[in-house]
Formats: sequence, C-alpha cells, structure tokens
Amino acid sequence: MRACVDIGGTKVAVSLSADSASPLIGRRTEPTAKTGNNDAVAQQILRLVDEICAEQGIAPASVERVGVSSAGPFVLRDGLVELATPNICGGIAGPARGLPNDWMTATVEAPLKQRFRHVRVENDAVAALEAERTWGALQGTDHCAYVTWSTGVGVGLCVDGRILHGKNGNAGHAGHSFVSDDDSHALCGCGNVGDVEALAAGNAIARRFGRPPPELFAAAAAGEPKALATTEAACRVMGRMLFNLIATLDLERISLGGSVFWHNRDFLLPRLQAEIDGKLVPLTGGAVLVPAGLGDKVGDFAALALLD
Repeated sequence: MRACVDIGGTKVAVSLSADSASPLIGRRTEPTAKTGNNDAVAQQILRLVDEICAEQGIAPASVERVGVSSAGPFVLRDGLVELATPNICGGIAGPARGLPNDWMTATVEAPLKQRFRHVRVENDAVAALEAERTWGALQGTDHCAYVTWSTGVGVGLCVDGRILHGKNGNAGHAGHSFVSDDDSHALCGCGNVGDVEALAAGNAIARRFGRPPPELFAAAAAGEPKALATTEAACRVMGRMLFNLIATLDLERISLGGSVFWHNRDFLLPRLQAEIDGKLVPLTGGAVLVPAGLGDKVGDFAALALLD
C-alpha cells in the first residue's frame, strides 16, 4: 500500500492507494499541526495513516511507500527534507506573523523514514506539475508550469521536458519574488515585505483586507467597487508573476489550481490571461493559462504521482 500526503499551510490531507491505477481511499484531512515540537506535522501524518488503516481494515505494516507533496521551501539536513515553510514555521518571520510556534524548520522526512521503507518528498507545486503532466491539463507539454494560488503561491516548472528541482528542491518559488516595496503592511511569512505571497496569497488577502478570499471574490463578482479594485490589484500581481515566468522560461502553457483560483476560476482566468496577452508577443504569443485538469483533486493526485 501507498500513502499519499498533501501538506499545505492550512491543511494536511492523507489518502491510501494500492497503486497508481487504483482509486484513492480513506481520505482524511485536518488543519496543519502548528503547535508542540517541530516534528508535529510528521506525527500528524503517522497518526492519520493509522486512523485510515483502522477505518479501512488495512494492516498498518502494509503501508510501505509514502509520497509527500508539501508546501516549501525545503532545507536539507543530513540529506533529508525539512520544511522551512512560512505558513507553518513561525520562527522564520517571528511573532509579527502570528503563528503559534517558533520553529525555523519542521522535520518531515526523517520521522517518516523511521517507519516507511520508501519516502519521497517534493514541493507541492512540483508534485502537482508531475500529476498534471501525467493525468491533467499539461499532458504532452514540454514547456510548462503548474501554479497554485491558495494559502500561499507555489510554482512547479518544466522546460525542455525536464522538471526543474534546484539544489535543495526549491526551484519555482516565484511566490517569494519581490514585486513591490511600497506596502509596509505586506509581510510574508518568509520575512520579506512586498513579495507575491504577501500581496496576493489567500492568507495575505484575509490578513490585509479583513475579508477571507471567498467573501472578497464573491463581492467582486457581484460588482462591489472596493472588492473589485482589491481583486483586480491581486490579479495584476499574479498576472505579472505569470508573465515573468513565461518571459523567463519561454513557456507555452500554465495550469492553475489552488483554492483561491479554483473556487473563483471563472472570474480570475480571463483577468490573469489579460495580464499576458499582447505583452511582448514574441515571448507570450501562444502562451495560455488553463484550469488544472485534475481540478480540486490535484493535491491528492500530486502525492500519488510521486510514487510512480
């Protein structure tokens, strides 16, 4: 059996699967652990695997392979992945960020390897990119990206048919690229002020404007002027990041997912595409944005894709 784990800044989801051709079973999800010792997320995963096994009548020892799709960035300690994730580790930006811990990293791979025979941990956007290229909207595409607009903003990149990883598995962290130095209130969990996440991510929207994304985007879609201006500004930030990816890497297609995008895709997609169309056409001509082919299940399939 295989365990498929999706770690985000808001929630952790765990499912089981017999193989890549079998359906995911026993899915459980909880708010991401953020208190206690810095192995709390790993211990949460182990507990959820055991709970699913008990529920499904599966022997826990039969779960030998684990794919972990996680929000990053990562650091390597003795060759094993630890999370330095701004929306999980409160020690990175300090008390001003409001997280209930002082972790600089959260250990994940080491505790899991103590129990499971095979563990693979990848950035969630990279894992989602693999899933979208295998089963979703990026099949047959060699110059592409997957972008998640959710609690945070993540990117997985593929150029010339090769998925980019980087020295620590952190290639694609465009959500932490600077786009503004004008808003001193736009503090990201990474400690930067004025990066894409700090301006447009789901948690930033709620923190900066006092309205959770579902409420804000619903008001914008209904034509409320202030909400419309706020969401248009967020689309400019995200659209410029997408343009920069296309211009830098000569991409032909970007698949978009994540809770903020997915639940507002009809409103957001044309506005994001408008930030690309007509701008330096030799680079952007033919570049298209598409909704994730795996929809709101992309996170679950992302972890499964790691175990093929």
